[in-house]
Parts: sequence; structure tokens; C-alpha cells
Amino acid sequence: MKTRLIHKLHVALEKRFPEKRLFLRSDTETRFIRLKPETQLMAWTGGVVVVSWTIIATAILLMDSIGAGNFRAQAQRDQATYEDRLNALSQERDSRATEAVAAQQRFSSALDQISLMQSELLRSEDRRRELETGLEVVQATLRRTMTDRRAAQEQVAALEAAIAGDGTAPAGFAQNGDAAGTVDLLASALAETAAERDKIASDAEFALSHAAEMELELRLLQERNDQIFRQLEEAFTVSVEPLDNMFRAAGMNPDNVLGEIRRGYSGTGGPLTPLQFSTRGGGEDPDAARANGILGSMDRLNLYRIAAERIPFDMPVTSGFRFTSGFGMRWGRMHNGTDFAAPIGTPIVAPADGVVTFAGWSSGYGRLIKVQHAFGIETRYAHLNRMRVEVGQRVSRGDRIGDIGNSGRSTGPHLHYEIRVGGRPVNPMIYIRAGQDVF
Repeated sequence: MKTRLIHKLHVALEKRFPEKRLFLRSDTETRFIRLKPETQLMAWTGGVVVVSWTIIATAILLMDSIGAGNFRAQAQRDQATYEDRLNALSQERDSRATEAVAAQQRFSSALDQISLMQSELLRSEDRRRELETGLEVVQATLRRTMTDRRAAQEQVAALEAAIAGDGTAPAGFAQNGDAAGTVDLLASALAETAAERDKIASDAEFALSHAAEMELELRLLQERNDQIFRQLEEAFTVSVEPLDNMFRAAGMNPDNVLGEIRRGYSGTGGPLTPLQFSTRGGGEDPDAARANGILGSMDRLNLYRIAAERIPFDMPVTSGFRFTSGFGMRWGRMHNGTDFAAPIGTPIVAPADGVVTFAGWSSGYGRLIKVQHAFGIETRYAHLNRMRVEVGQRVSRGDRIGDIGNSGRSTGPHLHYEIRVGGRPVNPMIYIRAGQDVF
């Protein structure tokens, strides 16, 4: 059975691959090589395999080359897009910085104007009190004059009645029996009374006209004070609300921030002391209440200024830089800060007042500086080329604390900037964006 199957297979192969002989002739002899169908089949199969492998390998190489070209082109396109985005962010940062400078200038001019208006307000209050005192004196003089006038009129009427009745002077006048002397005395008294009456009437008329002028001047002064109050209230509304929003955008409660600042600056006195005027048993003076409200807003604005200097709302790099990496996951690991790429030696400044708690080498951070600020906020500056501060040193906003470098685990010169609140890292751009919206 097996022999017949092999025979049939051999016959079938001979139809496709008939037996061939390859003759090799020399000068002395002739030899040949017999190529059986099975040998031809094996050679043909090997050739097909080799050709197929060559075609497949060539196709794979072509596909890899095409794919690599596409990947390179895509990478170049992505790189160009990324660079365009970085350039746009850099331009936006520059515009934001310009706007921040302009806003800071407007803020300073507003503070100067507020100081001038406060001085004008205090002068107006002093003038108003002087006018009120003068008006009270005039009114008291007028009342006393009217009382004297009525008394003189009553005395004249009594004398005239006595003369018209029995020609006898009333009690209190001397009796000497001489009618002529009595008449002369009465005439002299009547003349003096008439002169005093005319003087009293003149003084009363002058007092009334002067009182009317003082009332008009007082009304104009009150209208001017009301205009000053209104401008001050509007100015404080425009100035304080953006600062409230800035602290809220950074995730901070403005009342808690101001409360802590107020506890640190608890001394009293000076120009922001509340105004107190005597009410003479009446209600509170509305102008004094409005003035105290404005002084309270000035105090709140001043506390905001102090708090803004102690919280890192500013940029740590003010020279030219590129934003290369943000806060979040990167390469499968958490990136706890923001990277600013710039040449080695670019200045790094403190974004807020604080105390240096660390300045040295720290493993992957390289040269590292830590600054502790108010409200449990800490900032970190890594991969530095040079550190310009020491542990325990106090720094103010804008002070140069170091230079950008490439120390530690770094792929190029840049600043790794971190903000930690209570030891927990937060996105630094939250504070930077909040500050740029105002400053």
C-alpha cells in the first residue's frame, strides 16, 4: 500500500518535474548528474521560499521606512505646533506682564488720589464743624438780642403807661417832686431805649442775613462732602473687589487672610482711626458713618497690600523664558511644579516676602532653595546654577535669590518651581494667574 502511494506520487511529480540529467564533460570522460523529480521539487520549493522571504522582507522594510517618515513628519508637525503654542504663551505672558505693570501704576495712582481725597475730607470735616460752631454762636446771639429787645419794649411800654396815667414814674424810679426832671429823665430813658431797640433790630437783621449765608455755605459744603464720599466709595469698590476675587481664585478665604494680617498688625492710632463726633444725645452723624466706612475700606485695602506681598502671586522669573512643562502627570509620574526654561544665569526672584528655610543640594532637585511664606505656603526653586541666599535670611518680594541652572536630574537649563500649602503641592499657575488678573 505504501509502495503504491509512493509510486503514484512519483508519477505525478514526473508529470510536473520530469527527470533531467546534467552532463559534465571533460577531455577524458563524461559524467552526468541526475535530477530526480523529488530533488527538483525541493529546489523549486526552496527557491519559492527564498523569493517569498525576499519580497516580504522588502515590503516590511518599505513599510517601516514609510512609517518612520510619517512618524518623523508627525513629530515635526507636533514640535512646530508646540513651539507655536509656546511662542503664543510667551507673547501672552509678556502682554500680561505689561498689563500687570500698568495695573500696578493705576493702583499706585489710585492710592495717591485716595490719600489726597482723605486729606480733603478731613479738612472739609474741620471746616464743617467750624461753620456749625459759628452758626450756633450766631443763633445764640440772635436769641439773646431778641430777648433783650422784648425786655426793652416792655420797659418802654410800662414807662409810657405810667406817664399817660398819673404822671408818676413806676416803682424803681426816684421821686424828687420835680415834674420837669422826671420828664427829662423819662425822655432820656425813652431815647436810650429807642437807640438800643434800633441797635438790636440792626444786629438781628445782620444775624439773620449772616445765618442765611452760613446755611447756604453749609449746604454747599455738605453737597461737596457728599460728592467726595461718593467718589471715594466708588474708588474703593473698584479697587477692593478685584483683590477679593484674586484671593478667592487662589483658593483662600479673604476674611481669614485679612483676619490673620490684622492680628499681626494690631496697633491702633494714626490717620485710619475711626472718626468720633459728639452727637449731643442724638443719633449717629451720617457723614461720620460714611467717613468711618471709607476709612474701614482703606484699612482693608492696606491689609490686602500687606497680604499680597506675603503670598506668591508674582512670577519667579521676570526675564525671557519658555514655559516647558506644567503641573500634573508626566512620563507616568507626578510632576509637582512648573518648569521655566531660560539660559544659565537668568535671575530668579522671590515672588513674595518670606524666610529661607533650605539652601543646598537635594538629590534630583540639584541645588535647591526653599522659602517659607505666610499662611503655611512654601515655594521651592530647583536645578539652580547659583544660590544667592542663606538659611534664615529674610527675603522681600522681587529680591534675587538665585540663578537658573542645570544641576540635579535635569535635561537642560530651567527652573523647577513648586508651591506647597501645608506640605501639599499645588499648581503654581493658580497663584500666578490670580495675581496677573489684578497686577
